[in-house]
Amino acid sequence: MSDVVRSSPAEGASLRTKLVSMSLCLVFGIIAVKAGMVAINGPEGEAGVARAFEQPVQRADIVDRDGELLATSVAVYSLFADPRAIWDPADVATGLAKVFPDLDVDELTADLGNRDRAFVWVRRGLTPRQRQAVYELGLEGLGFREESRRAYPRGTLAGHVLGYAGTDGQGLAGVEYARDGDLANGGDPLKLTIDSNVQFALEAELSAAAGEYDIEGGAGVVLNARNGEVLALASWPPIDPNRAHELSMDDPARLNRASGAVFELGSVFKPLTVAAGLDTGAIRPSDQFDVREPLVIAGRMIDDTHPIGGHATPTKIVAESSNIGTVKIAVMLGARRQQEMLANLGLFERSPIELAGSAAPILPQQFDEIHAATISYGHGIAVSPIAFASAFSIFANGGELVEPTIIMDGKRRRTRRVISAPTAALVTAMLRDAVLSGTGEHAEVAGYRVAGKTGTAEKPVAGGYSDEANMASFAAIFPADSPDYVVLIVLDDPKEGASRGRTAAWNAAPTAGRVIERIAPMLGVEPKFEQLDPVEGPMVRSVSERRSSL
Repeated sequence: MSDVVRSSPAEGASLRTKLVSMSLCLVFGIIAVKAGMVAINGPEGEAGVARAFEQPVQRADIVDRDGELLATSVAVYSLFADPRAIWDPADVATGLAKVFPDLDVDELTADLGNRDRAFVWVRRGLTPRQRQAVYELGLEGLGFREESRRAYPRGTLAGHVLGYAGTDGQGLAGVEYARDGDLANGGDPLKLTIDSNVQFALEAELSAAAGEYDIEGGAGVVLNARNGEVLALASWPPIDPNRAHELSMDDPARLNRASGAVFELGSVFKPLTVAAGLDTGAIRPSDQFDVREPLVIAGRMIDDTHPIGGHATPTKIVAESSNIGTVKIAVMLGARRQQEMLANLGLFERSPIELAGSAAPILPQQFDEIHAATISYGHGIAVSPIAFASAFSIFANGGELVEPTIIMDGKRRRTRRVISAPTAALVTAMLRDAVLSGTGEHAEVAGYRVAGKTGTAEKPVAGGYSDEANMASFAAIFPADSPDYVVLIVLDDPKEGASRGRTAAWNAAPTAGRVIERIAPMLGVEPKFEQLDPVEGPMVRSVSERRSSL
């Protein structure tokens, strides 16, 4: 019988201990290798948690009408952590604070110590230098995710038009928001009607006006009256989409005053009233209106601070900006026909421009006798600059209104006739006279035949209207003999100076003139010089453009 060798209990326990020890060493070895792979997931690394992310579709570019790049997407890296793979959360948080001094170390330590979480964002949108610095720390449990971020290479140029996108690529304002779905799907660039050169000129002159007249805000529009294409649209103060995330929610730079705000624009409405009167046959070009005495309507007085004196034709009423004369025309027109005209011009609704936040007008609750009177010269109704520029374009487009657009998509824009072509031509001649010898003289540009109208409205304040703060505007079309373009300038509370007043004749009119002087050659407008008799008297007449005393 063979002998059986039996191990003692002590020897069995020793064997089991060795097996357990070997298993633990193997487990810890695997963990160490995994931690090391995560830690070395640097610029060329493809291992670790980062491999779990798919590359997002790159957002489509935005370009101007000539293909100039306005918005694009660039690759950036964002830093994340897997708390399950971190041995010492405090050590990792402290190390990262060396690269990102503004990190809240205590908060990050708590996040990294939560083993129930598999993913924690540490910092989005790292610069290449920051990414390399994190990589060199050699900390465990960290990874990089390649993401796409929006970049705006022209800075503030067309900033309010473009808007901006959020950290995750979603459109938050402007075209980025309005066309978010199309842009997010990638593909061909979205082409705007904006002309970068015209846009730059408009923004530059708005900025110059801000410095010269100490305005609180401003807006400008350059519109092709024939097809509704917006060549430039600007708001001041400007916004840099690259830095929009740094602005507080109430920062004034966030507001797009050209399309997202409404204002009482004052006497730029007078040509619309005169056009309606002429087109309906309520008045004739040769009619004479007594403008010597103030009017009292519903117990309220309407006057001209600087009386014109005697009688005035519709041409003189426009050129000299008479409130009294305009109201008398409105009375002959009638409230119903006045409202029909304004509605046909689109001033009773939001502008259809393809921008997020197009502002709705503020209208009187009822069109009674006094409101019909004040609206005739632009008070008691507040509209956005883009809406008014579109309405004013009828004088440059033979009486037809074209919907404004900022997207170059090849679609034919809807048009509708508002007044007859002869009426449009007649009012355009009045507007030319207003520049040659009336309140718009400072808007004249040699060779480019500007036609336009000033507007000054007292700003609404609690309990009424301010005696000290104005909205000043100038609406222009050019060239007057064959108009194609509309320019509108709106200045919020321009200040008077040593040799100038604070009405639009002194600030909005010359600003519009400087814009036209710069952009006319860009647009291919040929200069033509007229033989004119010298105009006697001061360059700008001090006529009433203020809200009537109520």
